[in-house]
Amino acid sequence: MKKLFFAALLFSAVSSTNAQTKKTTVYSGNPIFKGWYADPEGIVFGNKYWVYPTFSAPYEKQVFFDAFSSPDLITWTKHPKILDTANVKWAKKAIWAPSIIKKKDQYFLFFGANDIQNDQESGGIGVAVANNPAGPFKDHIGKPLVDKFHNGAQPIDQFVFKDKDGKYYLIYGGWKHCNIARLNDQFTGFLPMADGSTFKEITPEDYVEGPFMFMRNNKYYFMWSEGGWTGPDYSVAYAIADSPMGPFKRVGKILQQDSKIAKGAGHHSVIGDEKSNDWYIVYHRRPLDQTDGNFRETCIDKMYFDKDGLIKPVVMTNEGVPRKLLRK
Repeated sequence: MKKLFFAALLFSAVSSTNAQTKKTTVYSGNPIFKGWYADPEGIVFGNKYWVYPTFSAPYEKQVFFDAFSSPDLITWTKHPKILDTANVKWAKKAIWAPSIIKKKDQYFLFFGANDIQNDQESGGIGVAVANNPAGPFKDHIGKPLVDKFHNGAQPIDQFVFKDKDGKYYLIYGGWKHCNIARLNDQFTGFLPMADGSTFKEITPEDYVEGPFMFMRNNKYYFMWSEGGWTGPDYSVAYAIADSPMGPFKRVGKILQQDSKIAKGAGHHSVIGDEKSNDWYIVYHRRPLDQTDGNFRETCIDKMYFDKDGLIKPVVMTNEGVPRKLLRK
């Protein structure tokens, strides 16, 4: 009887502790900030998390970018209109999928504009620069960085990647084709590859758009979106290789809609820390009660790996992630 009594006391104490812990855990909630935003790129600068999304609206109204910052993934500060087409003379509409990187003391923001359909139209992928991650950003070269279709890739959905050897690459492409190109030191153009080419196609099976790359344990994880961005089949898949050039063989999907949570989950980014093994996927999705293609919201959930380094399927939540302060 004494053993049973003490076991009951111990269970009660543990339950009470767990209950107290649960009460004090604060979660981000999903979406993480108000408004219709899509194609979010999450990144860390200093002791803050930053998210740079597309303003989700009809193309003619997509003429600026807002950014959001947080010290803990819970409280987000909006930085309105960090880039406006008023500062980019060739961009008129449909500025999409910002991707940002810091080089020395400057911040370079890559973006797509005008949704060009052929080589005769004006637009493509541009780059803007600022001295602060909150901008204001101004056009860096006065013209698009990529203004033509190479290897069938529409010049949209750009991602800038810094390799472990210090080289910078632009990875981009819509219309089911993806290219990689090495940026020059000034981010004003490109350097030829070893074989003399400038734009190398690295398209994996079922690729549609929205490329993203990160490294973990010296492996290159290449991720992309599949399906149609307005439909329920929008999703994220990935591959792993030993080089940013691939070859990339599709492993499988890790993010897709959940009929109990949201539809059209895709066009994502990853914030990760190998030391702490904390990994987050930042993505957009459409609420179950919305049918308008532009009604997309930015969300964040944890991302996990198995013992073999494969990404486990992401569980979408309404709670989001717990508070996580950054340390310098």
